[in-house]
Amino acid sequence: MSTTAPAALAPEQSPFRRFASRFAEDRIAMIGLALLAIIIALAALAPFIAPQNPYDLARVDIMDSRQPPGAVAGEGFKMWLGSDGVGRDLVSGILYGLRISLIVGVLSGVIAATIGLVMGLTAAYAGGRIENFIMRIVDLQLSLPSVLVALILVALMGKGVDKIILALVVVQWAYYARTVRGSALVERRKEYVEAARSLGLSHARTMFRHILPNCLAPVIVIATVQTAHAISLEATLSFLGVGLPQTEPSLGVLIANGFQYMLSGKYWISFFPGLALLVTIVAINLVGDRLRDVLNPRLEK
Repeated sequence: MSTTAPAALAPEQSPFRRFASRFAEDRIAMIGLALLAIIIALAALAPFIAPQNPYDLARVDIMDSRQPPGAVAGEGFKMWLGSDGVGRDLVSGILYGLRISLIVGVLSGVIAATIGLVMGLTAAYAGGRIENFIMRIVDLQLSLPSVLVALILVALMGKGVDKIILALVVVQWAYYARTVRGSALVERRKEYVEAARSLGLSHARTMFRHILPNCLAPVIVIATVQTAHAISLEATLSFLGVGLPQTEPSLGVLIANGFQYMLSGKYWISFFPGLALLVTIVAINLVGDRLRDVLNPRLEK
């Protein structure tokens, strides 16, 4: 009588591989991730692949202004997407504009998330008057339109990347604080927190070493949404003329430069930067939407 050896048990996948395999099940999310990777690569390599440095006023020729797509610039290179109202190559402007948009979105998100994490954890862990004080500030912040708050702050502080980042931090931190506070309230009542307290661990170690890691999943999802929101908000402020100066070719500045030429048929000055902005925001939102499903299995369809 022949016997067969039992089949070898498949090795258990690591958490990262399980996360990657679940994320890859959504093809639309993978398309968004691929688009986002291409956008980040183009922005990082802008100084090396852009035909022109739009910051260098010595290389920008006013005679090349408002050239249609495919025209040849005075320096001899082809402007595949045309030029804007001051003679900047739109391909170069979009590449450098993507850098500014991503820098503004990521930096403001990191700073706002850090402040929101600390405030949310403190409110949930301390409770009482401290929680009421922090959450009333959060409620006040969230009751005001974010565009209006950012517009007022930038108008008071002046133009510049640092000013916009600071304004976006003020606008965004309350979202993180409310989310972290809600998750931390659930974790605070669990046994491992009581065990940490009984062992005499400090409040800071209990909050940041034990409670915080269990609250990061919703923060990651919010971070993607808020990054896209920050990028669109920066473009809005620059379009309104209170964001970045005209010498810095952000996507919002490029769109604003072409708005006055739309009725004359020179659509490309605003259309292509607007398309780049739209693709960037959609790619980030597709990734964030899939992260929400993967990090919270109850939302899986």
